[in-house]
Amino acid sequence: MADRGEPPEGPSENPPGGGGEDEYRSLVFDESFVRAARLKEFSAQERIADHTPAVRSLPPRRFKTGSRAAIVLVLLIALAFGTAVYMGFRHPYQASVGRKVEPLRSTVIPLAPIGPVPGGTAAALLAKSPAAQFATGAEGINPPPARATDNFSDNQVAAALTTVEAYVVASSLDPDVLTGQALRPVEKLLDPDQMAQFERSMNKPDDDGRHAPAGWLVHFDPAKVALADPDIRVRGTLSYSEAGADTLEVVSDHTFTYVLRPAGSASHRAGGDSLFTVRRELHFRLDREDLRLHRLELRSSYVQAGPQACPTDTTGTLRPLLAGERATPRGPAGTDPYDTDRPTAALCGTLVVSSPGTPAHQGSEAPPAPSAPGSRP
Repeated sequence: MADRGEPPEGPSENPPGGGGEDEYRSLVFDESFVRAARLKEFSAQERIADHTPAVRSLPPRRFKTGSRAAIVLVLLIALAFGTAVYMGFRHPYQASVGRKVEPLRSTVIPLAPIGPVPGGTAAALLAKSPAAQFATGAEGINPPPARATDNFSDNQVAAALTTVEAYVVASSLDPDVLTGQALRPVEKLLDPDQMAQFERSMNKPDDDGRHAPAGWLVHFDPAKVALADPDIRVRGTLSYSEAGADTLEVVSDHTFTYVLRPAGSASHRAGGDSLFTVRRELHFRLDREDLRLHRLELRSSYVQAGPQACPTDTTGTLRPLLAGERATPRGPAGTDPYDTDRPTAALCGTLVVSSPGTPAHQGSEAPPAPSAPGSRP
């Protein structure tokens, strides 16, 4: 009969202290294993009360508040990113078609007076000129009402007209631009793809029809002439049309009358003022990206300016003839049609001033222009 202290099957083959290893001795329950257990043993006091079972289930583990907030933040970021991508595909402006910006093509024609340039005071000269009925400064640049086209809203048309108006004002009326002290007011409105051509025209002018400064802006030599009257007289028109589903074309045709005098206060004598007239017909193109960024492409420029001498080099600044001066009798510089190395834009006209009461072509000191603006280069 087995001893009451021994198991029924008899004493263990490896009694305690006998040198054998307990079969459970190799199992190790570390602290993390114990914490992760789903069952927990009650204390002795808990087992005494109400015959409580020896073990009880632990409540399910929950995420910490910080972890839950991180998950919510990640979900919000993903939602915001997805919304941004969706709105990018649904942007109200249509994508640009990648239209290539063309270089400016310009024609600058000096207008030579028949006799000596009339002189006088600014008030007297303007009173006898068609410019007497012109508006002053930017008030003479009157954009038409902006109406929607097939592919552009009225706001987009208004943006195109506003940008063109800003360019005309900066390139024809800004005193710093007129005297060569600043170029930025004009340059900042140009499409970046025309910047290189503009800078080349300013730094290395040429009469090749692409790099004449007068094609871009009105510029006098401040060492020779000065503005006798800051109020420049202006008259002209702005018009617009679609040049495709993604492009607007705006045409500006204005005549500017400047009152000039010789540079330097010592040389400014009474009655020494004279008028100088510039007619500028500019063709602009603006795509949807230009409208958004308030910039433009100047595609062509047709300029008549006088009084100047016919052989005047139009590659640099305008060279007005002042009060009492005459044009040289010889004609414009010769053009060799057999020279195919470099084209020339050397042209010249005769300055004919219409009377203030003439209804047709009023204010134009240049020969009548063709009726269709698009027929010019």
